[in-house]
Amino acid sequence: MIASRSRLLAASLTVLALALAQGAAAQDMGPASAPANPSDAHPPAVILEPDQVQEAAPFEDEPEDGAPQTPEGDVPPHIVIADDPAEPAIPEVWAPVPLNAQGRSAYGLYLAGKLALMTGEGAKGADWLAQAAALTPEQPRVREQAFTSALLSGDLDVAGRLAPTADAAPAFIEIGRLISAVQTFVHGDARAANAALVARPIAAPHSRAGLMVAPWIAAAAGDWTRALAAPPAQGDVLTLAFARQNRALLLEKRRKYAEAEAELKALSDMPTIGALFHRPYGEFLERRGKRDEALAVYQAAMQGQQVDLATARALARLQAGGRAPAAPDFRQGAAQALTTAAAQAVAERGNEFAVVYLRLALNLNEDAATQIQLAQVLDRVGLKAAARTALSRVGPEDPVLYANARAQLALNLEEDGQSQAALTELRAAAAAEPDDPRIALVMASQLMQLEQYEAALALLSGPLLNTATQGAQIHFLRGAALESLDRIPEAEAELWAAHLADPNNANTLNYLGYLWVDKGLRVDQGAGLLAQAYAMEPENGNIQDSLGWAQFKQGYFDTAVVTLEEAVDKEPANPEINDHLGDAYWRVGRQREAVWLWNRVLSLDPEPERKTDVERKIAHGLDDAAPATGGSH
Repeated sequence: MIASRSRLLAASLTVLALALAQGAAAQDMGPASAPANPSDAHPPAVILEPDQVQEAAPFEDEPEDGAPQTPEGDVPPHIVIADDPAEPAIPEVWAPVPLNAQGRSAYGLYLAGKLALMTGEGAKGADWLAQAAALTPEQPRVREQAFTSALLSGDLDVAGRLAPTADAAPAFIEIGRLISAVQTFVHGDARAANAALVARPIAAPHSRAGLMVAPWIAAAAGDWTRALAAPPAQGDVLTLAFARQNRALLLEKRRKYAEAEAELKALSDMPTIGALFHRPYGEFLERRGKRDEALAVYQAAMQGQQVDLATARALARLQAGGRAPAAPDFRQGAAQALTTAAAQAVAERGNEFAVVYLRLALNLNEDAATQIQLAQVLDRVGLKAAARTALSRVGPEDPVLYANARAQLALNLEEDGQSQAALTELRAAAAAEPDDPRIALVMASQLMQLEQYEAALALLSGPLLNTATQGAQIHFLRGAALESLDRIPEAEAELWAAHLADPNNANTLNYLGYLWVDKGLRVDQGAGLLAQAYAMEPENGNIQDSLGWAQFKQGYFDTAVVTLEEAVDKEPANPEINDHLGDAYWRVGRQREAVWLWNRVLSLDPEPERKTDVERKIAHGLDDAAPATGGSH
């Protein structure tokens, strides 16, 4: 089944590229690496109605009796604000109409801004909404929407000017204050930024980010008493641990090495979360000339269940005699603090907050790993064009990060239907990291998408992927490539190997079972595999089609009709499933319905071979046509 195969391989590409991109972000995120709940991967952005924002933002109030307890720390709500249809954002009639210097009306700018945001032109939309807000200062809703748009599009100076200061939810007010302080620091006035934070620390729901960044701004302002103050005694364990790490790095800057080392060692020895601090501790030891001790820290970290790629790179660098990384300067430390807050916000589904923190971090310190992290979060909130822009800013200075950024960019382009452009990006990734088997596997998947089977097979059978430890995914893709090249015995062997390596994979069961059924090789055994696949994924219309086709091949035409009708209900625009149902209708004597369905197949853009076969069946019927074909799954 050509259509099913395309979707199947697209899913493979997505899984592979996401794993690759997530590995990249973990490479050099440094102390910003925070454990996330796997169940929270790619959560949807939540749209809050205006009357919900005030209730959702603060978490200081005591919960009502019987209400779920909120964990300690700032669990941020989302800040994307939906229009309230019952309350127009601006009046229907203006007298006089507010116009800018170019004669454009506030309402026209407002509508143009909203449309630009809907079509993915975030920067342009934010600019127009900001102009509309400037013309209508009495309209808080316009100002809030302009502020939110500027946040997500990255124009933080504009966001700082538009930040609500009163009569708004704490989520708006406090993020505005955070932006103002950090951007003041960015523009070179650390003392003014520090004074603002001393006068009034950042409150919930952004107090975590404020806690992380404030010591670095204080140190840059020369306020070492505040910079080296002990973190709060109470709060969530992870946030306080990162605050202690910030203090340790600032102690190092102040040349209080013994105190810094004691703090970092204590963090590294903490149960459960200590692994997050192995690399910072090892790097500190390297800077102090304690290379043997650093080596021991890295080697111990590599014995953990989850190997941190950044720690593996640090170990390789040390063993190769490389220089220790320098301690972060004040701007770099503040940027790392904000990426820490962003990682924790993502783990708590606060993706929009994470976008803002990461953009602030990049304003402080342009960094490839942070760009990749930002791109991932932008993708989560549906800003795919902005994600591509972030990825395109990752340069080739670090080949590993560059290659992973190109791989993630390829995924983004493929999801946007730009398959050839995705392949171009994957070639760039492979050129940067020619010995990375993950990139080779993703590129093989993309070549399969583009039906370049010989090229895909060359990669899949090459030394990077054809190894003694190759997994089920490689066997599966190699089998699919061989089947597409009509090398059926070899395809069988590879798909069977994939099945043995992962016997409960529904895609493999479907592909191999369909191959056996459609080619008439092991029809009953193939039908058994397809029944297993269907039991695992009963809502998958493609697998149900495979099962119905097996029933057809076994001569159970009445049963096949029922199965294939349900498959068509699930995949009504799939030409192959409609074709199969037409064949089943013909065999049970429902010829008029069969011909109607075959004509429908021609309207669904079938592949050329199927189109020819269906035209023959329309003209001559199934009995006088060539033997029914199922295509390739």
